[in-house]
Amino acid sequence: MILQQLSFLDWLNGHLFACPFKSYFGLDCPGCGLQRSLIALLKGDLLASVKFYPATIPLMAVIVFTLVHLKFDFKFGAALIKISFFAVAVIVLINYIYKIYNHQLTA
Repeated sequence: MILQQLSFLDWLNGHLFACPFKSYFGLDCPGCGLQRSLIALLKGDLLASVKFYPATIPLMAVIVFTLVHLKFDFKFGAALIKISFFAVAVIVLINYIYKIYNHQLTA
């Protein structure tokens, strides 16, 4: 069973969606790396996941909390979700600025 999951993840890694922004402009977009990061996370490699795209784990946490909030309607859930999404957006922005500053945008 585990071998089948790994082979599926390897297949998935070889069949990633193409980034339209990168296709048109030749540069990484702020979301580039998310698919590879998710695959690394599914494989259990947290360090590689963070290296590929630092916002993946916080984004997944916000999505899970949002789904739980929709079911149980926490008192301050909506405000917490807004703050969390803003924090994830800041992580994405900082990561993109870092990539620009260190010339890591692939051309």
